[in-house]
Amino acid sequence: MSLSNLKYADPGFSASVIGWQKQHGRHSLPWQQTRDAYRVWLSEIMLQQTQVTAVIPYYQRFLESFPGVQDLAAASSEQVMAHWSGLGYYTRARNLHKCAQQVVALYDGRFPSDPALLKELPGIGRSTAAAIAAFAYGTRAAILDGNVKRVFARAFGVDGYPGSKPVEDDLWLRAEALLPEQGIESYTQGLMDLGATLCTRSSPACERCPLQQSCVAYATGRTAELPVRKPKKQQREKQAVMLVMLHDGQVLLEQRPDSGIWGGLLSLPELDGMRDMDDEPGVLADAFPEVTRLAQQFGDVASIEALPPFAHVFTHFKLNVTPIQFNLARRHAQVAEATHVWYPTQQIDKAPLPAPVKKLLQSLLAASLWS
Repeated sequence: MSLSNLKYADPGFSASVIGWQKQHGRHSLPWQQTRDAYRVWLSEIMLQQTQVTAVIPYYQRFLESFPGVQDLAAASSEQVMAHWSGLGYYTRARNLHKCAQQVVALYDGRFPSDPALLKELPGIGRSTAAAIAAFAYGTRAAILDGNVKRVFARAFGVDGYPGSKPVEDDLWLRAEALLPEQGIESYTQGLMDLGATLCTRSSPACERCPLQQSCVAYATGRTAELPVRKPKKQQREKQAVMLVMLHDGQVLLEQRPDSGIWGGLLSLPELDGMRDMDDEPGVLADAFPEVTRLAQQFGDVASIEALPPFAHVFTHFKLNVTPIQFNLARRHAQVAEATHVWYPTQQIDKAPLPAPVKKLLQSLLAASLWS
């Protein structure tokens, strides 16, 4: 251990975490009780920025369709995106597929046990690499995800926003120094469990926390202040007009580019893409003639209806969507671009669609508003 992080060494901390995890931690999650690196990796990627309850059904469906890394590597991108649809942060799905292909190509289908090698694979950062290595191979490596940052910030009274580089670098030194010599699996899981179940963002259960007696935030009444929140920025807003074009039990969908929002998924065609909000009058009044001309490229319009607008919040901006439904009396023999496809409305549940778009189409189908 280097002198720079020697000051953070505290064997009592890891002992408390391990003891608590073995008695009170989570032990029945679907990806626990296994040393299969593929299953560990799959769960860790899905759990990035997503709650356990949301991940479980996706994890189970993935394993049913892709029981091993070779199966996932051999799948088409459309199959992978369809299984991920609704889970959000779609870059994870694209990286998941690329990672599986590289593990097969470079490591004969076996994930390496060295966190440094794992970190070189698509979609695997330093903390995720350590978690995979610890759970699959018992490798002694430090994690530092959002939950762990919160536990450390409160337990040791760390000031400053944990996402800033100086504070994060200091937390990594602490994470390395606190690693136990034995029981890395229980320690790693314990840190995750503490952050997810006791040391939560709001209303932490300090009375049940094994670190209460030594916790700086608890002793100084600063649990609500720590960790320091990210400085607020004014939320950007964008707007989009989406076309719901229907004909003969099918809806027109468009393949989105691999990069960017909803990359690689199917979605509804848009009028000029997603645009920044401005001070002009409502987007519907301005767009109606233009969007009608766009719809006419695909067929003869029989009826038009403005559907209720809705909003979807991303990490960095809010998207305001105005959907307009077009029922076509006859559609042109060929779609204008190869990126478009007519999709059966009765199979919408299986389509690789963004969650808000799928929800819109499902609601229309349920309300029998299809033409």
